[in-house]
Amino acid sequence: MTDALGSIDMPERGRSDDDATESKSKKKPRRGGKRGKKGPLARLALFYRQIIAELRKVVWPTRNQLSTYTTVVIVFVVIVIGLVTVIDLGIKEVVDYVFA
Repeated sequence: MTDALGSIDMPERGRSDDDATESKSKKKPRRGGKRGKKGPLARLALFYRQIIAELRKVVWPTRNQLSTYTTVVIVFVVIVIGLVTVIDLGIKEVVDYVFA
């Protein structure tokens, strides 16, 4: 009964005690690398180039798909508004009956 569940004496999974202490001592301080040497305007330009590159990967919906999606969302919202209104009126009637 000396080994407690979740004991702090247990090494990390997949590592022995020696591996865990060696990896901590071998770490080098991380420096900026190529990105750290650029000025703020160059980094900003890189950021916007990356945004444009990501937007080119987007599959944009056609006009027909967009109108279909919009119609579905509007119908769903109207249905939810109707349900909430009915539930609200029902709760109002119950409260009026109980307190009147």
